[in-house]
Amino acid sequence: MTWGTRSVIRRWVQGAVMIVGFGVCALVLGEAAGVSAGVGASLLGVLLAVLPLGVVVPAFLWLDRFEAEPTRLLVLTFLWGALVASAGALVLNTSTMVVLRNAGQDPLTLGAVVVAPVVEETLKGLVVLLIWRLRRQEFDGIVDGMVYAGLSAAGFAFAENIFYLARAFHDTGGAGLATVFLLRGVMGPFAHPVFTICTGIGLGVAATTRRTSTRVLAPLLGWLAAVTLHATWNLTTVAGIQGFLVAYVFLQVPLFAAFIGVALWARRREGRLIGVHLAPYAEAGWLTYPEVRMLASMPDRRRARVWARMTGGRRSLAAMTAFQDVASELAVLGMRVARGAGGPEAPAREEALLRDLAARRREFAGTVLT
Repeated sequence: MTWGTRSVIRRWVQGAVMIVGFGVCALVLGEAAGVSAGVGASLLGVLLAVLPLGVVVPAFLWLDRFEAEPTRLLVLTFLWGALVASAGALVLNTSTMVVLRNAGQDPLTLGAVVVAPVVEETLKGLVVLLIWRLRRQEFDGIVDGMVYAGLSAAGFAFAENIFYLARAFHDTGGAGLATVFLLRGVMGPFAHPVFTICTGIGLGVAATTRRTSTRVLAPLLGWLAAVTLHATWNLTTVAGIQGFLVAYVFLQVPLFAAFIGVALWARRREGRLIGVHLAPYAEAGWLTYPEVRMLASMPDRRRARVWARMTGGRRSLAAMTAFQDVASELAVLGMRVARGAGGPEAPAREEALLRDLAARRREFAGTVLT
């Protein structure tokens, strides 16, 4: 059996394992939702739980604009949060509540404040850790960590919202359903993502350093921050609607503002790094300095695509978009080489990207710098 054949078989086996695993988790969640609230209420919960995703998911895709991650990994990350992390949390949280009840403890308070944050942040962040360790070529820093963590948490929140919405409709009808949707879908759609991106930031820091201590401590501190914020949020919401409103004003709103600030800083930082690592190619003649400035700025990239569309139509726009994507890959390769993670294939990859860069320029401009 050749190496290529083994590689194909391995990919098919991995795909089959993932499909079966996701399927089992979906069955567990579906059965639990049906038992607790009924099929009709659960379907209504699904319909309403989808709505916040129309805001949350685009926010993280916006953050992932400079060097977009593979679609398959983004989808996998979301499904992990929605199925694997949710099913795992359901089993572990429920089992722990039974143990606490049998021990004479308050299962609701201890479960919500102590157990759930640890279990849920661990399961949501685990997929980000796996991508960092197993797909290092697709994990290049803080932005990547935030995107993967945010999508995993968005998937988890989607599944959790289905349960809360279905139970509210089953127990209290339309009024309860509207209240839960307002509190979770309108006022708090970013709660889970904001917690989990702390883990993503920690893993992103670890991915960009050679120091062993930092590679260990940064993810641990990020996870601890995620658990602490989650626990604090749950502690205040246990107090009822008044506690939720207090937590919303004094915790959720400041956290969301901080999230926006960190996201803007991280995206600007990524643009600066792209400019830094593309500058040597301008010195060597592969790029012009105005092109480097354009590639390091998202507004300038948009203006360049508008120019390409107006001057050369759709083919020119496609070529400009590809030119920008290839340049981002080239800059990311430079970042990996700079931190000693380029690998032996880096020179060949660099040469291929430079040829592709020149070809894309020929398509939208008709000239090649040599």
